[in-house]
Amino acid sequence: MAEQAVTASSGLVHRMLSVVGAPGLVSSAWGYVDSTVRWCWIPNWLPSWCPTSQTQLQTAEDMMLRCVESPFSKQHVPVSKGNLLWTLTFSSDRIKGKTPIVLLHGFGGGVGLWAQNLDALSQHRPVFAVDLLGFGQSSRPLFSTDAREAEDQFVESIEQWRAKVGLESMILLGHNLGGFLAVSYAIKHPGRVKHMVLVEPWGFPENPDAAAAADRPTPVWIKALGSMFSPFNPLAGLRLVGPLGPGLVQTLRPDFKKKFSSMFSDNTVTEYIYHLNVQSPSGETAFNNMTVNYGWAVRPMLQRMDQLQPDIPISIVYGSRSSIDSDSGSSIKEMRPRSHVESITIRGAGHYVYADQPEDFNHRVLQACLQVD
Repeated sequence: MAEQAVTASSGLVHRMLSVVGAPGLVSSAWGYVDSTVRWCWIPNWLPSWCPTSQTQLQTAEDMMLRCVESPFSKQHVPVSKGNLLWTLTFSSDRIKGKTPIVLLHGFGGGVGLWAQNLDALSQHRPVFAVDLLGFGQSSRPLFSTDAREAEDQFVESIEQWRAKVGLESMILLGHNLGGFLAVSYAIKHPGRVKHMVLVEPWGFPENPDAAAAADRPTPVWIKALGSMFSPFNPLAGLRLVGPLGPGLVQTLRPDFKKKFSSMFSDNTVTEYIYHLNVQSPSGETAFNNMTVNYGWAVRPMLQRMDQLQPDIPISIVYGSRSSIDSDSGSSIKEMRPRSHVESITIRGAGHYVYADQPEDFNHRVLQACLQVD
C-alpha cells in the first residue's frame, strides 16, 4: 500500500515537473509546467505537512550564496500594504556611479539562482537581485484574481521598491516571468528604465488557439470543468506529496544539480528549489490567474509593445537548446524598426541560460549594456 502511494505521488509530481518542450507550457524552476493541471490544489494548511519553513528557506538560500565572493548586503525592503521585497545588494565605491542592473527571476525562482552571475555582473555595475512579490523570501500576499490587476500588483511593487531603494534609473534584466514584468514595468515607468535584457521571456505571443476558439461555441461541460478547476495551482502536486517532496525533486530534476556543478557537489540547488516552492503559493496563484490554456498569457505582451517608448533599448537572450520559441524576439524587432533591439543566442544553453552557460551569459549581458552609463 505504501509502495502504491509513493508511486502515485511520484507520478503526480512528474506530471507537474516534466520537461515536455511545448512552447505553451509554463517554465518554472521545475521545467515546463502545465498550468491547467489545477485539480491538485491544496489548502493553506498543507505546508505544515511539508518539511519546510521560512527558516529552512533562509538556510537553503544562504547555502546557494556561500560561493559568492563579492561583498553584499541583504534586507527586506518595505513596499505598500506592509509587504516586503527580499533584496540582495552588490555595490562598491568603484562602480557606484554606474546604472545598476536589477535582476528579476522567473516563475518558481528566487535570488539564489543567480549565484553563478552575481560576482561577474557586480564587478562592472551595482547589482540588485530581488525576490518578486509572492515568491522567495518576499511577502506572500493575496493577489487579485483578475489578470490585469495581478500584473499591476507585481509592477507597482517593483516601482515602490525602486523608490524606497532610491534608484533614479536601472537596467532591468528579467528571466521568464521576470522578463514579462520588466516590459510591463517599462511601459508604465519608462523614465526609470535605461535598458532591458529579456532572458527567455514568458508571456509574449498570443495563444494561437484563441482566435479559433472565439469562432466556435464552448460546450457547457467544458465551461463547468473550467469553473471547477480554476483556483488550482501549477505546483500544488509538490505540496501534496509532503515529506516525499525533497527526494522527488532530486530524482526528477537532476539537471539542476548539473547546472551548478561548478559550485556545488551536493543537493544544495534542489533543496533551495524545493523550499522556494512549497511555501504559501501566493505568487504562484497570481501567475496562475495570469495564464490560460497551457500557460499562455491572458494579456500577451506582444499586443502591448507599441505602448513601450521607442528609446528604450532591448536585448533578448535565448538559449540555442531551449524549447521556448524565439519568434517573439523577431516580432519585437519588426515592431520596433526605429529602436535598438538585439537578439542574442547562447550556444549550448537551454531555458536557464544564466545557469547553463554562465560565463558566456555574463559576458554577453555586460556587452549588451556597454552603452548605458
